[in-house]
Amino acid sequence: MKRFLLLFIIGILAHSCARVGSPVGGPKDTLAPKFLSSNIDTTRVNVKTDIKELRIDFDEYITLKDINKNLIISPPIKNIKRILPSNIANRYLIIQWTDTLQANTTYNFNFGNAIVDNSESNVLRYFNFAFSTGEKLDDLYVSGDVKDALAIKKENSSENKMVVGLYQLKDTINYRQKPYYITRVDDDGYFELNYLSPGKYKIVAFDDENENSIFDAGKEKIGFRKDTVNIEKSISGLNIKLYPTKRPFKKPELKEFPGGILMAFEGNPTDVKVFSKNEKLQDIKVTHTPKSDSVKIWFDAVKSNVGQTVTENLKFGYEADGKKDSTSVFYKYNAKNAMDINSDNGGNMLPPNTDFKITSNYFVDKINPEKWVLKSDSLTTQNFTAKISETNPYQILISSDFIAGKKYQLTIPKETVSSFYAKSTQSKRFDFEADKIENYGSLTFNLTNAPSSKYWIQLLDASEKAVYQKYTSGSTVVFNVVKPGEYIVKILVDNNGNKHWDEADFVNQTFAEDSYLYYKMVIARPLWESKEDWDLNDKRVFDGIKATKPATKDEEQIPTNINKNNITPGNSNRTRLNETPRPLTR
Repeated sequence: MKRFLLLFIIGILAHSCARVGSPVGGPKDTLAPKFLSSNIDTTRVNVKTDIKELRIDFDEYITLKDINKNLIISPPIKNIKRILPSNIANRYLIIQWTDTLQANTTYNFNFGNAIVDNSESNVLRYFNFAFSTGEKLDDLYVSGDVKDALAIKKENSSENKMVVGLYQLKDTINYRQKPYYITRVDDDGYFELNYLSPGKYKIVAFDDENENSIFDAGKEKIGFRKDTVNIEKSISGLNIKLYPTKRPFKKPELKEFPGGILMAFEGNPTDVKVFSKNEKLQDIKVTHTPKSDSVKIWFDAVKSNVGQTVTENLKFGYEADGKKDSTSVFYKYNAKNAMDINSDNGGNMLPPNTDFKITSNYFVDKINPEKWVLKSDSLTTQNFTAKISETNPYQILISSDFIAGKKYQLTIPKETVSSFYAKSTQSKRFDFEADKIENYGSLTFNLTNAPSSKYWIQLLDASEKAVYQKYTSGSTVVFNVVKPGEYIVKILVDNNGNKHWDEADFVNQTFAEDSYLYYKMVIARPLWESKEDWDLNDKRVFDGIKATKPATKDEEQIPTNINKNNITPGNSNRTRLNETPRPLTR
C-alpha cells in the first residue's frame, strides 16, 4: 500500500512539472494569439499618471521574440524596468517602468512582430495597445511609404530596420533623442503612425541600423521634410526617400601605413592642412583629395631617424575646414612596407582601345619610362607612352598601338617608379594579351530630362561594384567597350559642381544631391550595340537582379500638391495596420 501511494505521488509530481508545449496529434495550430484583457480599463482613458505597469492577457501561452527590437512606445517611456515573459512562456505579458507618465497624453505600445504563440510560433503581427492619461484617445494618424533611394533589391535581402518618427516642433529640437512618435516600416515599405495628437511636427525616416530609435548621422540613411507637418487631421499617402548621410566632423584617427601616417577623418573635409610638431620630423609631404576622408602624411623614417629602434609618439597639428587641433600616434618603422607596383587590369586580357594600367601602394610622384621595355610576342620592341593618371596619382597609364590577339610583355626595372621618399624596390614584368573587339559590346543611353549639371553614370555588377563609370553631361552617353553581362545603371548628379556626390546633411537640413536608378537590368552582348531610352522622370523602380517587372508606386519624397500646411492627405491603397482589438473606428 505504501509503495502504491509513493508511485501515485511521483506520477502527480511528474505531470505537474510537464513543460508547456504543443499537444501531440491533432491539426496544426495556425492561429495567432488573441487579446483577451488588460489591467487598464477597456475605455483606456483617464489612466492615472502614476501607473507603473501594463499587463495584457492572451488566450494561449505566448513568448516574446526580440522584444527590445520590436517594441516601440510613443511617446517614449525612458525607464523600462522589466518586460515579461522572458524565458518561460505565459498567458500574459507585463511591461513595468519607473517614469511618471505625462498628463493628457495618449500612449501607444506597438509590439511589431514580437508576440508569438508558444506551440507553433504563430506571430500576432503589428499588435498595438493604446491608452490615454486624458479624457480621450487621440485618434489622428499619418501613413505612407518609405523607400531607400539607392537600394538595389535582391533576394535574401537584409532585415528591414527602417523607422519613421515625428518630433514635436519646439524652439530647439534635440535629434539625439528618440522622436516623440515613432513606428517601424514594414517589409513592403509601408508605415503608419497612430494615436497622434494635433500639432506641428518634423517628420523623419531613417534606417535604424543599431535599433536604438535615434538617428546616427553618417552611419544611417535618412529622409526628411524641411517644412513643418501640421497635423490637424489624419494624413495618408506620404512618400519618403532615404539617402546616405554626411558624417559629422570628428577628430581624426592616426595609424601607421606604408610610407608614413594615415590620418582618417569623419565628415569628408574639403581642405586639410597638416604640419609636424616633432623636432626630428620636419620634412613631410601631405596628400589629400578634397571631400576624401583620409589624409596621408609621407616622410622618410630612416633619414629622419624616426621609429627605428623604439616606438615613438609622433604629434601633428591640422586645420580642416576651419577647425584647428592636434593629435598624435605611436609609430614604429616597418621595413617590410616597401613601395610596390602591380597590374590593375583585372586579368591578363587588355580590353580594346584602352590603356594598360599599373597601380602602386605609394603616391606616384615620378616615373622613368625611358628605361622600360614593351615587347610584342616576346620579340619586337614596341613604342609606347606612359604617364601618371590625372585622376588617380596611384595609377600609371601605358598607351601603345596594341593589336588584338597579340601578346605583350612590359618590363619595369626597379627604382624607375618613385614616390616622395621611396622608389619601387623590385623589377616587374607584366604579361598580357590585347583582347578582340568581338568579345565586347556597347551600350548607349539616350536620356530624357537629363540633368542640367554634370553627373556620374555608372554600370554596376551584381555585387553593386561600379565596373564602368563616366563623369559627363548631356543627354547621350556611350560606353563603347563593355564586357558581356547584366548591369545595374545608376546616375549621381553633381548639382553643386564640386566633383563629389554630396550626401544628405540632416543637421543643416540639406538634401542629398540628385540620384537615379534605372528600373531594369541592361544587357551587354558581344558585337551588339544596345540602346536604352531612359526618361529620368520615369517613376518605375529597379526590382532586383532577376525581376524587372516595373512597380506602380509613386516614388516622390512627398506629394507635391501641398496645401498651406505643406502636406496633402492622399488615398492609400494599403490596408492600415490596426490593433487587436481597437476601441475606435474610422
